[in-house]
Amino acid sequence: MAVSTITDVEVQGDRLTVGWADGRRGLFHAIWLRDNSPEPDARDPRNGQKLFNITDLAPETVIAEAAIDGPLLTVAFAPDGHRARFDGAWLKAHCYSAPEAAPERRLWGAELKEDLPTARYDAVVADHAVRARWLGHIRDLGFALLTGVPAEPGMVCRVVDLFGFVRETNYGRLFDVRAEPEPTNLAFTGLRLSCHTDNPYRDPVPGLQLLHCLVSENDGGESIVVDGFKAAALLNEETPDDFALLTRHGVPFRFESEDAVLEARAPLIRLDDRGRVEEVRFNNRSIASFDVGAAIMPAFYRAYRRFAEILQRPALEVGFRLEPGDLFMVDNRRVLHGRKTVGGSGHRHLQGCYADKDSLLSTLRLLEAR
Repeated sequence: MAVSTITDVEVQGDRLTVGWADGRRGLFHAIWLRDNSPEPDARDPRNGQKLFNITDLAPETVIAEAAIDGPLLTVAFAPDGHRARFDGAWLKAHCYSAPEAAPERRLWGAELKEDLPTARYDAVVADHAVRARWLGHIRDLGFALLTGVPAEPGMVCRVVDLFGFVRETNYGRLFDVRAEPEPTNLAFTGLRLSCHTDNPYRDPVPGLQLLHCLVSENDGGESIVVDGFKAAALLNEETPDDFALLTRHGVPFRFESEDAVLEARAPLIRLDDRGRVEEVRFNNRSIASFDVGAAIMPAFYRAYRRFAEILQRPALEVGFRLEPGDLFMVDNRRVLHGRKTVGGSGHRHLQGCYADKDSLLSTLRLLEAR
């Protein structure tokens, strides 16, 4: 018997309790079940969108009867007489009264260098299973490499076409990363860049960043990535008061040029409604003047410094050298990236662009459902 098979159901007026074959039990309220009816007169079968408003449902909705029908649970509601059939596995997956623990994230440090998440461009293009694995690295690790991408201008956008859409900014649809005589951003120099979130002064911050190597005729310039979620976990473990300060207070980020003045406010570490880290936004070059208040300013600076020190630990850094045709992508809300000093007289030219993570996750779900 499958663990999601419903074995018993108990109706209690405005709620019911379901038992599954693995012994787990869950309580569901009548109004929640009625609101989530999967029937075609309640939801558009093409896209799942609801065909009613919450105000169309009676506030005193109750369960008139419920019965097990194979893998389904059939429920009749009063006073509107609606009948709905719920799949037992779906109910188990959406049980809010006894939710299953969220899967453990894989946090990583320098050890990831021994097994870099990598795929070949031609295989990602031709094979949906390979593409799913590559995109899965971004979902699960926040970072992945792609090799063998033709070293031609504009190919970084062609890679985005494999899963979503380019997010255009004031830097254009794509941008060149190389030393310029009059740079508008430190990225357009050969200077070392400490690991950072890109464009933290935007709201929302770009979800994904891609960088594609066209030319690499230089000394140094090694790319660096750091798992911001791992760094946040270490801060919380070592100095939880510092972690709490950085999650509780927002800070201003700002960028100004001749054609743009961009500002956003966010905490350096953002938590979701369940207390899990959902975003790290860190860029010392773009942080504006802190305004957290005189009483906590010294403590806030101590917390800020400790977090920065953790992000700079060699044990967290994964370094790799990009050769022509290599591309890497990061979840810009999780993984910070940087580079070592570009030295020598050689030439280094990358092209980059941004994309949003929702389209990547949508494509990944479709591929995994095949």
